Amino acid sequence: MPDHSNIYAKEAEKYHQLISKQADLTDRIEEIRPFSGLDIVELGAGTGRFTASLAARAKSIIALDASEAMLRLTADRLIQAGLTNWRTQAADHRMLPLEDQSADLIVAGWSICYLGSTNVQNWEQNIHEIVGEIKRVLRSNGTVIIFETLGTGNDTPKAPDFLRKYYSMLTDDYGFSHKWIRTDYLFDSLEQAEELTRFFFGEELADRVIKQNLVHLPECAGIWWLQLPQA
Repeated sequence: MPDHSNIYAKEAEKYHQLISKQADLTDRIEEIRPFSGLDIVELGAGTGRFTASLAARAKSIIALDASEAMLRLTADRLIQAGLTNWRTQAADHRMLPLEDQSADLIVAGWSICYLGSTNVQNWEQNIHEIVGEIKRVLRSNGTVIIFETLGTGNDTPKAPDFLRKYYSMLTDDYGFSHKWIRTDYLFDSLEQAEELTRFFFGEELADRVIKQNLVHLPECAGIWWLQLPQA
């Protein structure tokens, strides 16, 4: 598999080109928690997958990510949109640079998994710390929504083995609700599909893209959400 840490640090533009081939997921967030007028935080914001679409209707939005390079691209997009209700900051999910009870909605897309993989030392403690920080930052009646992979190249959901225990913790230990959706990629050409798939997902999937002519590449994702009680 490609080195995602290196991609996030050095190839933000190409990564953004990849995720731009997926449908906007703002409506999926709206279904769980209407977000107009809310103070929002995005964890693992990357190049602004959610930030750019949420900011237009939010009261405020803070985009956090470990990669400064990714956040620079997010900031550029928000500036170009003429928005001023936002800020970006490099941060670790386990130690958020935010005040207690300062957000109504926290969204995390495809990022907590890097600390929740069973391949990572102390992954269970990582998840405990992340959920603790989320609960600290959310106001009463606040909502957290987490998106994670259930398989790229799959028509039906299949969680990676190294993430199954993390996903089970969310539902079994912390009481998150859960559903799955399709987050397919629709590329402009087979050449683009191969290039971007090989860039981020690796040789095996890219070879399959060529063999099966997958300009429309299926993908499944899980959504986990939790709403804190009203004080």
